[in-house]
Amino acid sequence: MIVLGLILLIIGALTGVSILWTIGIILLVIGAVLWIMGSLGHAVGGRKHYW
Repeated sequence: MIVLGLILLIIGALTGVSILWTIGIILLVIGAVLWIMGSLGHAVGGRKHYW
């Protein structure tokens, strides 16, 4: 999810499409939260850790 967010941010910045920029930021934040929760040992989506 983090990688997809980065890709959308780059595409949005290069093309000037603001909706891609916004979706990229949202995906980055969600991916970071899931990654932090998984690294702290909380089960995320039924999994012990989230990659």
